[in-house]
Amino acid sequence: MVAKGKRQNEQRGRDNRREQILDAAAHCFSRAGYEGTSVRDISTAAGILPGSMYYHFSSKEEVLGAVHDEGLRKVKTKVAEAIARESEPWARLEAACTAHLEALHAAKEYGSVIATEFPNRHSKELRARMIAARDEYENMFRDLVDAVPLRPGASRKYLRLSLIGAMAWSLVWYKPDGDDVGEIAKQIIDLFRSAKDG
Repeated sequence: MVAKGKRQNEQRGRDNRREQILDAAAHCFSRAGYEGTSVRDISTAAGILPGSMYYHFSSKEEVLGAVHDEGLRKVKTKVAEAIARESEPWARLEAACTAHLEALHAAKEYGSVIATEFPNRHSKELRARMIAARDEYENMFRDLVDAVPLRPGASRKYLRLSLIGAMAWSLVWYKPDGDDVGEIAKQIIDLFRSAKDG
């Protein structure tokens, strides 16, 4: 029993250090980009020795993949919770946009990494990992957009891409002393409602 408790404490410690490294890496990547960030930069920000990073991650690229995955997980979880509370298609889409913006700005450094670290800049393995994670998340919005009524001929593909792009760009123009993210989401959805059938 004592050994089990010790193992659990050690696991919690490893998990906490891993989270600490990811937070530090998101901070560094969001400010200097992947190329402008060294392992030493991340370890310094995390308050650990550079060699200790390799206990948790095999390379800087693996750290980037983990930051990207964690950022998307934060957003995806928030969106899934929000749309579960709605049933009307446009209300679900607005709830998804609000949740997306809330999560993006609550974890802004992770959001910045998602928005600025393009998959084609990285290795084949990381590129495939990033694209798969993004596609899985984007499929949530594909389903939401497919459910809303649109006028004949309106492109659901470009509605979806425009929504996602507008929300990503909010990382640049959003100001905390301006409209809250709920109002921004409402205004964005109202603009797209012009494509509504009837």
